[in-house]
Amino acid sequence: MTEAIDQGARRAILEAVEALRDDAVRMLERLVRCPSTLGNEQSALNEMARIYHDLGLVPRRVPTDPAALAAHPGFSPPLISYDGRDNVVAVHTPRERKGRSLALQGHVDVVPEGAADMWETPPFAPAIRGGRMYGRGAGDMKAGIVSYVTAFRALRLAGLQPAAEVQMQSVIEEECTGNGALAAMLALPRTDAVIIPEPGPGLPAMYSAEVGVVWAWVTVSGRPAHVRDMQAGLNAIKAANAIAARFEDYQREMNRAERIHPSFRGVNHPVNVNFGTIEGGEWNSSVPTRARIGMRVGVMMGYTAAQTKADIERLVAEAAADPALKGATVKLDFKGFMADPCVFDMNAPIVTMAKRNFAEVSGGFLRDYPATGLTDGRFFTLYQDTPVACFGPDAQEIHGIDESVGLDSMHDITRTIALTMAEWCGLEKAA
Repeated sequence: MTEAIDQGARRAILEAVEALRDDAVRMLERLVRCPSTLGNEQSALNEMARIYHDLGLVPRRVPTDPAALAAHPGFSPPLISYDGRDNVVAVHTPRERKGRSLALQGHVDVVPEGAADMWETPPFAPAIRGGRMYGRGAGDMKAGIVSYVTAFRALRLAGLQPAAEVQMQSVIEEECTGNGALAAMLALPRTDAVIIPEPGPGLPAMYSAEVGVVWAWVTVSGRPAHVRDMQAGLNAIKAANAIAARFEDYQREMNRAERIHPSFRGVNHPVNVNFGTIEGGEWNSSVPTRARIGMRVGVMMGYTAAQTKADIERLVAEAAADPALKGATVKLDFKGFMADPCVFDMNAPIVTMAKRNFAEVSGGFLRDYPATGLTDGRFFTLYQDTPVACFGPDAQEIHGIDESVGLDSMHDITRTIALTMAEWCGLEKAA
């Protein structure tokens, strides 16, 4: 066990974080300029390799190999090829291992910007207004990555470094599979704890639990016809909507009080079924031939992704057998998340330490947050039994229009990580 850091070191670390504050904002601007949507993460990964190199660490590329990961229970069916999209990691090794090891992890991928014309400023042109930086990925979660990098830099600026191994992991596909996190986790030795500075619900919070998620895709092929003979056709778009409607009763069933895990007590409607994409049809005056809908189904503790997959298969099969869909062909695919739910250990020393340090530097507190979404933290908890402290800066409108992050909040998270890393890992003079 490491001992509490002395007041001189603590003061030096906090002064160093303050000195690096403007640099952190500029680093975040550079990362937000990287349009790292699915398949386009290369610029952000290259930027992270440069950042790690500037820390005096050796960046290493870690491929995401579906063949190597397919047998792992945390693997999800991929959406696209992984060629040219290798995760980037780096490892700090102390001169003398005295403390506990730590992984600092974050995802560089971002969700699509949506309707760019609805943004006040372009989504990949970072802008600061009212103490917040606006841009896609600013909050989810590039500010968190900047916080852990700046925390490590601050120790160095103070003439110190962790007296234990510290891994830094920049990964892809947190937003759709988590396979990048799985690949990076398996490529490196298990650490004693993990910090993931993922944003919470728009206020200071520590993830206490998270639902699982299953992604599925339903393709309906109908019977095309000229609109003048509409009754002779079978409208694939209407058929797809009829299938989607089958999930309304399922969603209500999954949110019945007796099904909700105690971690989610008091959370309204924690299990959500979302139809996020639809494509189909050929011509306004033709009965559409084909339609494809993409769905995201939440999974509560006590249930598994595999059970949810079976439920989706059953509901889609029942819908396909409905006489109203006679003549239609229905195809079901599972690509993307196949993720089980997770409960985090809120009594783990890394969690209580981070909460205490946050309270001391900010004057606030990290409340427990049972999330109706999910993070990469599940991999470390479910498959390594490694304690995870998942907490991040104040992010607003993530996955929405005009996403932003509070820069004061990012600074508080940086200070919290710096002090927690120093206390958890112990300190030695910088090399």
